[in-house]
Amino acid sequence: MSITEKATTVRPIGFIGKIKAHIEILDPVTWISVFPCLTGGAMASGAMQGNVHDYLLLFALFLIYGPLGTGFSQSVNDYFDLELDRISEPTRPIPSGRLTKQEALWNWSIVLAIAVLLGSWLSLHIGGQRGWIIALSLFTGLSLGYIYSAPPLKLKKNILLSAPAVGISYGVITWISANAFFSEIRPEALWMAGLNFFMATALIIMNDFKSQEGDAKGGMKSLAVMIGPKNTFLVAFTIVDLVFAVFAWLAWSWGFHLLMYFLLITLLVDIVIQVMLYRDPHKGLYFMQNAVDDGFGHTIGKSEIHEHNAFLRFQVVNNILFLVNQFIAAGLIGMKYMQ
Repeated sequence: MSITEKATTVRPIGFIGKIKAHIEILDPVTWISVFPCLTGGAMASGAMQGNVHDYLLLFALFLIYGPLGTGFSQSVNDYFDLELDRISEPTRPIPSGRLTKQEALWNWSIVLAIAVLLGSWLSLHIGGQRGWIIALSLFTGLSLGYIYSAPPLKLKKNILLSAPAVGISYGVITWISANAFFSEIRPEALWMAGLNFFMATALIIMNDFKSQEGDAKGGMKSLAVMIGPKNTFLVAFTIVDLVFAVFAWLAWSWGFHLLMYFLLITLLVDIVIQVMLYRDPHKGLYFMQNAVDDGFGHTIGKSEIHEHNAFLRFQVVNNILFLVNQFIAAGLIGMKYMQ
């Protein structure tokens, strides 16, 4: 029996097992990645009220972009990457035999239908220009989620297309949608969406370290394949640093002077960490390894590849610093419009 046959030969798993497999293919761990931007966009509106109606709207927004939107993109990815997953991730629901390819097709088709129906209803509920913005954002996110993995475009094959697609999906439409749910689009929200776009782009560039070898064999044009790990670190770190620098300038221009000083301190901390990791991806920032393995490992993943492991350690520190600054900025922006 071949390795592939062993991977796809399993005992019947029953109804509960099928439900678990259907949830697993939606990759629940990835859902939380959109929540900070959704929360920030809502906070920056300065118009969300502490009543049941607005909290239900926010919950619906989390549902659309988390389990439905992000889940749809993950399910589509598993469906079209079956042959690759048989080699690299044979325990996933389809290659392990817990779901057939037809069942996976039904999975993402149903999730897509629910997302479209719920999103359409919410767009009509909000109405006007804001309703159109919400509808367009959702359509953009679902479209990118599909063509990211599906042929013939399959954006993930080229980092020059895949990274911007991820940045738009996770950083731009989430901020704008959440803002439009409760108010007219604040100019500051557009800037914050742009910052999140570039931050997400930088992180996805480094995330490709984990599949560098497979990408090279499969013809995938990740930046690590094209210019090597060292240069990839330089490109990604430069983008991250520019994000913090522009963020600091924006904070100053918005009158948030204390936040600007905090952002500059954050930038210096990030640069020190980056130098440590660039010099030695294996041991740099290694004191954060326990946080990756035991604390955030279930959320951000684990890796045996030195460069990718270094990225995970960096991600823990960088994401905390960026999110703290982002939430402070969102709160200050919201307070400005509450006056």
